[in-house]
Amino acid sequence: MDNTKIKMARQFIEAIPHAQALSMRLDELEEGVAQISMPYDEKLVGDPETGVIHGGAVSVLMDTCGGAAVMSHPGAGAGTATIDLRIDYMRPATPGQRISARAECYHMTRSVAFVRAVATDEDTARPVASASGAFTVERLPGKKP
Repeated sequence: MDNTKIKMARQFIEAIPHAQALSMRLDELEEGVAQISMPYDEKLVGDPETGVIHGGAVSVLMDTCGGAAVMSHPGAGAGTATIDLRIDYMRPATPGQRISARAECYHMTRSVAFVRAVATDEDTARPVASASGAFTVERLPGKKP
């Protein structure tokens, strides 16, 4: 994969204040695929009785990962924005465990990229959430979908 794309995706994640606040880490980046994780943090707990991370933090992780997957696609350019993101929560993330999201940009048109994502905690066999979404595409000159 082009090192410029990797650098752009890393800069994209590192420049977003909420990604910094959630201590997101880019774990993997391939053409059209990204994996980003965040550690368990008591500041993100949505239910103090159970210690479960709030679904909003999981959605931010999945949205950011989807954007990184779009940016790493060979036909994409330097930027993207979320048009639509549907998230299905399947179970609470286990308190104390790192949460990872893996997103794939599986189709791209001239102006829209389509992404699927799955979030898991350390029990990778049982998803915490799944998502599908559409993102804007900023094309590089001369690149076709």
